[in-house]
Amino acid sequence: MDQSLSSLCQERVPRYTSYPTAPHFGPDVGPQDYADWLADLDAEQPVSLYLHVPFCTALCHYCGCHTKVVNKPNVIASYGALLEAELGLIADGIGRPQQVDHIHWGGGTPSLMPAATFAAIVEAMRRHFAFAESLEHAIELDPRTVDSDLAQRLAAAGVNRASFGVQEFSQRVQTHIGRRQPFGVVVKAMTALRTVGIDAINFDLMYGLPAQTLHDVKRTAALTVELAPARIALFGYAHVPWFRKNQQLIDETLLPDAEARFDQAEQAAAVLTSAGYVRIGIDHFARPDDPLAIAAGNGEMARNFQGYTTDAAPALIGLGASSIGCLPSGYIQNAPDMITYRKRIEADELATVRGKALCDEDRVRGAVIERLMCDFGVDLDRMATDLDCPRRFLRPTESRLSSLRDKGLLDYDGHTLKMTHRGRPFVRLAAAAFDAYIDDSAARHSEAV
Repeated sequence: MDQSLSSLCQERVPRYTSYPTAPHFGPDVGPQDYADWLADLDAEQPVSLYLHVPFCTALCHYCGCHTKVVNKPNVIASYGALLEAELGLIADGIGRPQQVDHIHWGGGTPSLMPAATFAAIVEAMRRHFAFAESLEHAIELDPRTVDSDLAQRLAAAGVNRASFGVQEFSQRVQTHIGRRQPFGVVVKAMTALRTVGIDAINFDLMYGLPAQTLHDVKRTAALTVELAPARIALFGYAHVPWFRKNQQLIDETLLPDAEARFDQAEQAAAVLTSAGYVRIGIDHFARPDDPLAIAAGNGEMARNFQGYTTDAAPALIGLGASSIGCLPSGYIQNAPDMITYRKRIEADELATVRGKALCDEDRVRGAVIERLMCDFGVDLDRMATDLDCPRRFLRPTESRLSSLRDKGLLDYDGHTLKMTHRGRPFVRLAAAAFDAYIDDSAARHSEAV
């Protein structure tokens, strides 16, 4: 890799799972705004639900999620009661049993929820919402917590997709990131789920971890192929110790440099694609028959806080402490601290503490960025027509695009933009050219590759 590309890899830009991005949310959006936005939802359009469970039995060094260590089932059960109550508040705000197409449990480790509590929350969702016949009900799992009993409970609750946090199979690297997880543990977890009919299993892998080598990522990719998950997310580790104190446990001198990170990502991708996986967007892979691969091929893939998705619902409703929701009117975020979240819900109030109301220009720029992130190209003239918007809403920062064009990373003639094959890993930098807020927050984001 030449020096100019190496410097591009180190630029800090958003992952663009939303636009505007979370650093631009503010306290001017509160519970009443959220209530109004819920009441304005189109009765004919489905919604998606995201439930955040911010608890783990131990905190991994690399983790950037909003979670904390809790080993008391009664504490987690108490939190589950808050989720159940918040579901009722949301349903009251909407005023009707809105159809739900997607449910996603994240964390933390959602499977730590006691069995009775988990079942009660699922029943509350069924009571307040209308489940689509084709509902995707997904959950993020720590393979170390999965056994046959949990698998049976998940299947009984209607869960039909699971995502495993695998990260890396090298025991040496696992030691450096504080997550010992032998290969056999993952095999047993997959077997438990497949035995009860949960066949749609995703893997989360990571590159750029401390002491991780090119051999490590290629071996992990090869072992992943042996287990044949339906989808694979290959994320670059984002080292932000000023934001996540647990990352201060990572020895920075062992982190791969920009060139090594790029090579790790590309070599892992080569292993996966040579095994028949379809490369999707910047960091996802799927078997050709998976709905995500089909949606990507048809230009119908979307991007939200869970990354690349088949979820086309115009509203994603977030529940739980720190959870973020996206509605046609704007973004909202719940109180991240448990005390405030609990007080609000127990007072029968929505827990919104900040957000971002969307203007027409935000929606248009967000649509451009989403298509770039999903399709690696966009026809600006056609988009202006389709969205019936002023062309100025689609005006990029030319200097950002010209830099990429000069390096052969994209083709741009003022009307259409398309990343070259070589430029696809750098699409976040092209997307940043349409971000009207980027100059205020670049230092808060992760490295481009």
